[in-house]
Parts: sequence; structure tokens; C-alpha cells
Amino acid sequence: MNLDNINNILIVRFSSLGDVLLTTPVVRSLKAKYPNSKISFLVKKEFSDVYKYNPRISNLFIFDKSAGNINSLLDELKKQKFDLVIDLQNNFRSRKIVRRLNTKVITYHKNPLAKFLLVKFKINLLKNAPPIPLRYANAIAADLLDDQGLEIFTGKDDGEFENNIMIGLAPGSKHFTKRWPKEYFIELGKMIEEAGYSVALFGGISEQQLCKEISANLAHAVDFSNNNDLFLTIDNLNKLSLLICNDSGLMHAACAVNVPVFTIFGSSVKEFGFTPFRNKSIIFEDNLLSCRPCSHIGRSSCPKKHFKCMMEIKPKMVFDEIKNFVD
Repeated sequence: MNLDNINNILIVRFSSLGDVLLTTPVVRSLKAKYPNSKISFLVKKEFSDVYKYNPRISNLFIFDKSAGNINSLLDELKKQKFDLVIDLQNNFRSRKIVRRLNTKVITYHKNPLAKFLLVKFKINLLKNAPPIPLRYANAIAADLLDDQGLEIFTGKDDGEFENNIMIGLAPGSKHFTKRWPKEYFIELGKMIEEAGYSVALFGGISEQQLCKEISANLAHAVDFSNNNDLFLTIDNLNKLSLLICNDSGLMHAACAVNVPVFTIFGSSVKEFGFTPFRNKSIIFEDNLLSCRPCSHIGRSSCPKKHFKCMMEIKPKMVFDEIKNFVD
């Protein structure tokens, strides 16, 4: 689509944290290419901090189903008289809202058939598929995306931190098959401390107990887990030399502030596109397992009962790469 005469744009991506962060290169590139355009963003309340202070956004609209404000939200959106809506969510709810705005629409197609074939039959049609930000951008216009990574603005300067080596551990992820075992994080944390580096734990409200249990088994770990305060998490991520994490929103948050990430992939695979985007990173995964991937989002248990995709990635393997990185 030719965007030269498009001045008022709405981008829709409700969730989740990682997915919303992955839209930031698209917003930045659109604003750079069309500096006179007005870009608005529609997002769920719990992920709105990603764009709260973003200077490229003119209006931030909040989707909060629990508040029962859908009709008033629609009225507010209609008043904006958008020239174009870019639906990067593409689900039943986003399509319902977009249809009622009665304007030009660009929709990101998720290619569910390719995901289904890869998960169920290991037929890989996504082998050469680009990362998610490029897929978002390609749905809008060719050669739209710049060569930079993710970003987030907190409304204040990053500040200055001590020049010591602090390594973060983010043990959480929404689904079990995307979580490296707690015992492995404890073992790795002990290796890191014995090497003379500092350890910090990261997570949201659902990971606080897990972070507490891991830090209790370490000598001097700092527990930075909190009640889903994204800006506080960003402040603390800026103190790190490196983050060890699962495939999670915190991986993308670290990328948004240029913190190198070492990510452990279990049921995840790179073909789904949710890899660290244009940031220093290493992905640990077992490519010899024929059962990967067992899901494109994650599962509550290992369908094969052995959980080899995570169990066979040993803490010593990760620690050796940490030493190489630090050295």
C-alpha cells in the first residue's frame, strides 16, 4: 500500500509484553519515513507502559475489557478519523474493532497453517522466515524497517551504575515447556557467584515466589522481581552486563535497552520469529530432538514426559558461554 497520503495512523497490538515490544521498530520506522504522520497505538492496559513515554506516539488508547469501556473506546477511536489502521494483533476482538472504524486496513497475517504443520508434522515452511518485527513491517510496506533494534522510553534518563559485572537471571515464562528448571537456575547462580560476579533475579508478580526460592539458595543474590512494574524492571535491567532468560517478555525488554541476552529455548524454535531482535544474544536449544516444537506458544507439561528440550541444556554449558562472554 502507498502510504504517502496517509497522515493519521492507528496501530493495534493488544498483548503481550514481548509482542508489544516487538512493534517498536515498526513505529520508529514509520515515524522516520513519514515524520508528519500522526501515529496512535491501541494496547491492553497491562502492557501500555511500553508506549507511555514513547515520543513517536501521538495518542495511546487503552483496551481494558474489565472496565467495560469498549463502546466508549470505539466512540473515541471513531472521532480520530484515522486514514489507516494497522492490525498487528489480528484476532477476533481486534478485527471487530477495526471493522467498526470503517477505514483502510492493513492486517498482519500470522500464517497459522505453517505453525500447525511445524508443530504437528514437523513440516517446516518457516525455515527462512524473518523475525517478527520484519514480518510486521513487511505486511505494511517493503523496506520499511530501519537497521536498529527494539526500544523503550521510561520518561527519565537511564542514570549511571557501578561498573561491576552483574548477571541477571529471569527464570519465568508463561508456559511450563518454556521454563528452564529452577534447580538449573540455582546451580548456574552458584557458578556465577563463585566466579566473583553479582547475581540479580528478575520477574513479575507471577514469578516472585520462584525468584525468592532461587535467591534463597544463593549467597548474595539481589531479588529485583516486582509487581509487574515495567519501568522499575527497565531501571534494574540497565544495571546488568548480561541477562540469562527463557523465551519470555523479559528477553525482549532486555533487548529494548541493549542488554545482551542468553536465552534457553525449550519448546520454542527460532522459526516462530520471537528471537532476540538485533541485540547481542546466544540461544541455547537442542536441535537434535525430533519432538521440537511441541507447541507454538508453550504447554503446561511435556507431552513426551521427558522434558529433554530443557533438561539436556546443562548449567555448565550456559556458564561456559558466560565466561567466554565476560572474558
